Amino acid sequence: MPLVVVLRLGHRVGRDERITTHVGLAARAFGADEIIIAGDRDDAVVESINKVSQQWGGSFKASYTENWVSLVKEWKNNNRAVVHLTMYGLPLQQVIQQLRLEQASRDMLVIVGGPKVRAETYRLADYNVAVTNQPHSEVAALAVFLDWLFAGRELEKIHEGGRMRIIPQPRGKKVVHI
Repeated sequence: MPLVVVLRLGHRVGRDERITTHVGLAARAFGADEIIIAGDRDDAVVESINKVSQQWGGSFKASYTENWVSLVKEWKNNNRAVVHLTMYGLPLQQVIQQLRLEQASRDMLVIVGGPKVRAETYRLADYNVAVTNQPHSEVAALAVFLDWLFAGRELEKIHEGGRMRIIPQPRGKKVVHI
């Protein structure tokens, strides 16, 4: 099955630890295979996201890239799809069928930004996609995008190999330590 990898642009140490971690958690929970963080190098955020996979299971991983432009160009040179989530793009509901066909046949890199995204990002992307044309969070945009891409199937994904698992309850909390 082709991979879905999230590229988080513009991470800033001292400002974005929480939001970048949440982008990684949403990527993992909603079916992506990996997150690559660009911007300031922050090994603590990468380690934090990787620890979640160790504790809760699955093969999701986090890493850092120093040169995101080269990474995106490499993806394109290897015939992989590049999707940029931006409120200025085409509406998700207009392009989702094409994106599902793309994802079924080739790896997909999903770019989310934080601070102002360089114009080059729009030019490099195969698809500039808007979850909405209103200001919103990259975490929300990513979660909605992945849910639409996978048509809800990601909600049933089982993350094998973890040390912890939640047992769904109508009330209260039940966590099993394996």
